[in-house]
Amino acid sequence: MIRLIGAGGRPGQEAAELDTFWTIPNIITVVRFLGVPLFVWFIVQQQYAAAVITLVVLGSTDWVDGYIARRFNQVSSVGKWLDPVADRTALIVIAITFVVDGVAPAWLVWTIVIPDTILILNALILFRGPLHLPVTNVGKIRTALLLVGSPMLLLHRVPGFNQEWLIVTAHIILIIGCVGHLIAFYGYFTAAHRKYRAERTPVPGEGAVDDA
Repeated sequence: MIRLIGAGGRPGQEAAELDTFWTIPNIITVVRFLGVPLFVWFIVQQQYAAAVITLVVLGSTDWVDGYIARRFNQVSSVGKWLDPVADRTALIVIAITFVVDGVAPAWLVWTIVIPDTILILNALILFRGPLHLPVTNVGKIRTALLLVGSPMLLLHRVPGFNQEWLIVTAHIILIIGCVGHLIAFYGYFTAAHRKYRAERTPVPGEGAVDDA
């Protein structure tokens, strides 16, 4: 899975970071984000097969935009914060929709929403605004597991796919993904406090008066 996460990168070559929104990966991210309300509409209409397909597209494009960014040197400063924000927002909306519709138990929402809420409040208190930290491998794996487990769980609602092994497997994947979410939360929380302390620590010699 680690090799899939870093796919597209060129060993020994560090791509320049683009200072523009208009890149193919960013456009894919925006389109993926716009697919979230479409997914909600399919759930409301109880069109579960279409909702599953939408989730699969959302999950696959999350990997595609990262691959394109690394493979074709289209990593941008905007994309570094836009992609994780879109992922987290999508996961929260999907989890809430699942619970409201009775597809998933309430613990799925609380495990995702509470840590993310704490991170947002933590950033607002420490930095007076959003904090965009580099996405960790644990965070990427967490997102991948949740985006795989979610359509599998929903697939159980599609006629002809109501096998018990499917829902059991989906729950196992989602539980592992939620554990990863908590581990990623701890990593981001501690990283935010390390950054805060580093910014408040005076640089040696800075502000010293030259008596010469």
